[in-house]
Order: sequence, then C-alpha cells, then structure tokens
Amino acid sequence: MDEDLEFVTLCQRGDVDAFRPLVEKHQKKMLNIAYRMMGDYDAACEVVQDAFLHAYKAIRKFRGEARFSTWLCRIVINLSKNRIKQMKTRLEREGVSLDAPIETEDGQVPHDPPAQEPSALEEMERKEIQTAVQVCINALDQDYREVLVLRDIQGLSYDEIGEILKIPDGTVKSRLFRARDALKEGLKKVLGDLS
Repeated sequence: MDEDLEFVTLCQRGDVDAFRPLVEKHQKKMLNIAYRMMGDYDAACEVVQDAFLHAYKAIRKFRGEARFSTWLCRIVINLSKNRIKQMKTRLEREGVSLDAPIETEDGQVPHDPPAQEPSALEEMERKEIQTAVQVCINALDQDYREVLVLRDIQGLSYDEIGEILKIPDGTVKSRLFRARDALKEGLKKVLGDLS
C-alpha cells in the first residue's frame, strides 16, 4: 500500500498544497541518495530540487504502477546520472589546477571550540574515513554505485531496488556483491588492510 497515494491523488486533481507533505516526507532521503551518487552536496541539492519540480510537473502521468517514493527515487537517480555526465564533461573541458587554493565561504577555516565530544584527532580520523569511503563510492562504476547506495546506505530491499532500476533480482544481488568487493578493494588501497 502506497502511503503517499492520497496526496498524489489530491495533486493530480489540482491541489497544489498536497505536494508539500510529499516533499517534506521524502526530501532528506532523496538528498542522501543524490549526494551519495554524486559526492557533491550543492549539486545534490540542485538535483533534488529539480527532481521534485519534475515530479510535480509530471504527477498527472503517475499511474501508481510503483510506489510514489520508487518513482521519485528513479527521477533522482536519472537526474544524478545526467548531472554526473555534465560535471565530467565540464571537468574535461576546463581542467583543474592542483595548485589552486581551496576556498570556504568566508575564506577561512571555521573555528572549532573544544567540546566534550571526541578529540580533534578522533574526529579528524572519522572524517578522513568518511571521505575515503565517499571517494571510493564515487570511483565505483555507475551500476555498482546505484545498488550500493540504494541497499547499503538507504536500506532498500532487493525487490525495491530491482523495481527502481528496472533490473532482475539476481542482477541486483550480483551488482551489489561486485560493488561491495570493489569498495573493499578501494578502501584497502586508501586506508590499508581493513581486518
């Protein structure tokens, strides 16, 4: 049973306000998926905004053959793929200087006051590991990245992933196995032996 069907039906009948609860319910999950697909927070925010806009414009075409969240997830993944292609094309054309300074919004590294939480070294190690994991996820083949994000990060079932990506259950499992193996190998190269 699709919990969102009531709001979708209202939207299809022209109730503009009925789309807001759908956005509020799904925006965090869709942002997480887009971010994990692209590794760029700002680009992920733009993709999710575009996805909701696209979903709103196409809501009358939604036939309910899949759950609304599955349909929306598919839109986010497709837009993420398109944005990745655009970013790669732009990068190939423009190039990046390794000597270029890294800038923050205010041009400075933010002040981090002492806290009762983990030490600065522990926090730095945690962030380093998170960054290494995201770099390795970004390095995965697109097909592997999709199933890994949807299963291991979003916790979707094999059936849901198969429905979103329109691939058989066995293909989902096979890609997930290969994605996890490739991720493990990538992390070994970056962080050393994980055992």
